[in-house]
Amino acid sequence: MKKRIFTSESVTEGHPDKVCDRISDAILDELLSQDPESRVACETLATTGLVVVSGEITTKGFVEVERIVKETLTDIGYTDVVFGMDNEEVKVITSIHRQSPEIAQGVNTTNSHEQGAGDQGLMFGFACKETPEFMPIPIQLAHELTHRLAALRKDRTLPWLRPDGKSQVSVEYHDDIPVKVTKVVIATQHDDMLEKLGNEDNEHTFVEKEIIENVIKPVLDKSGLLYDEVFFVNGTGRFVHGGPEADTGLTGRKIIVDTYGGYARHGGGSFSGKDPSKVDRSATYMARYIAKNIVASGLAEKCELQLSYSIGVADPTSVSVDTFGTGILDDEKLTEIVIKEFPLKPAEIIEYLDLKKPRYYKTSAYGHFGRDDEDFTWEGLEKVETLKSYMNDRIK
Repeated sequence: MKKRIFTSESVTEGHPDKVCDRISDAILDELLSQDPESRVACETLATTGLVVVSGEITTKGFVEVERIVKETLTDIGYTDVVFGMDNEEVKVITSIHRQSPEIAQGVNTTNSHEQGAGDQGLMFGFACKETPEFMPIPIQLAHELTHRLAALRKDRTLPWLRPDGKSQVSVEYHDDIPVKVTKVVIATQHDDMLEKLGNEDNEHTFVEKEIIENVIKPVLDKSGLLYDEVFFVNGTGRFVHGGPEADTGLTGRKIIVDTYGGYARHGGGSFSGKDPSKVDRSATYMARYIAKNIVASGLAEKCELQLSYSIGVADPTSVSVDTFGTGILDDEKLTEIVIKEFPLKPAEIIEYLDLKKPRYYKTSAYGHFGRDDEDFTWEGLEKVETLKSYMNDRIK
C-alpha cells in the first residue's frame, strides 16, 4: 500500500491578498454591468491605510474606484483601523490607462479577424471523484473552514473574530484514496481580549477552544472523513494585528488557493480583475468544465486538462488530457473527443459559459471551483450524457 499525506490551504476574504482580489473583481463586475464588452486588467495593492488600483481598462462604462474600494472593505468587515483598515479613512490612489492597441487588435473581432486570445499562456483544469464537488478533499475542506470562519464572524456567533484568517488541512491517502484528516491548522485574527481574560495564555486557550468546537469539528464531522484530533490554532499565540496593516496584499497572489490547492498543476496566470477575453481566466474555467464533465461521465476517475494559446490566435496551440491511468479510454482518444465536443476558441468559450455577465466578485474568495452556484457556469455538467455515448469506444 502506498501512503502519503497531502496538504492544502485556504484564506478568508479578509486576507490582504484576497482583499485585493475582491476589489479587482468588484471593479470588473461594475464595468461589465454597464458594458459587457469591457476590457479589464485591474490590479490592486493594499497596505497600511492605502489602496492602490492600477491597470488597463477600455470600456464605455464608468467606475468610481474609491467608492468600490470602500464598499468592498465594508462588505469584508474592515470598518475600523484596529481591524487592519478603516473603510472610511483609507486613502485610494488610482492609475488606470487604456488597453494596449497591439493587444486590442488581436482580441477585437472584425470582418477579417475572429477574436483571438488576449495573451499567450497555458491553463489547466482538474477534477476527481474525492468529493461530491469533484474536487480534491484537502482544498475543499480548507475552503469550508475559512468560509465558516467568515460566516460565524458576520452572523456574530463568534463576534470577537476579525476578518483575516487562514486554514490548512492535511489528508492521508492510501493508494490515492483519502482515508483521514491528520492535521488541521487555523490562524484567525481576533479582538484584543487581554483586559477581559487576564493574560495571553487565557486568551489563546479561549480562542483555541472556540475555534475547535465551532469551526473545525463541525466541518470535519460534516465531511464524513475520519480525523485525528490534531489541531493547531494560532500557533504564535496571538493574532490581533492583521489585514493590510500587518501584511501587504496584492491581486493574483493566491492562485493555488483559487484552484486545486496544489493537488493539480496551475497555469501561468491569475484570475481576479481580468475580463473573460483573458484566457488566463476563461480558458481555465473551460478546462475545469471539461475535466469535470469527463469525470462525472465515468470516462475517468480523475482528469487534468491543459490548454495553451498564442496572443491574437483563436484556436488553442495545444490540447492535452491526462487521466493518470484512470481513463476507460486512452488519453489520446479523450483529447480527440475534447477537441470535437467542446468550444475551445476564446469567443466560443465566452458565449458557451456566458462569461460577459458580472459574477466575479463571488469568485474572489473560497475558490473558483467546486462551488454550488448557478453563476459558476463552468461547474455545470451539461456534457455528461454526450460523453457517456463514447463508452462504446473503450480500449480493449
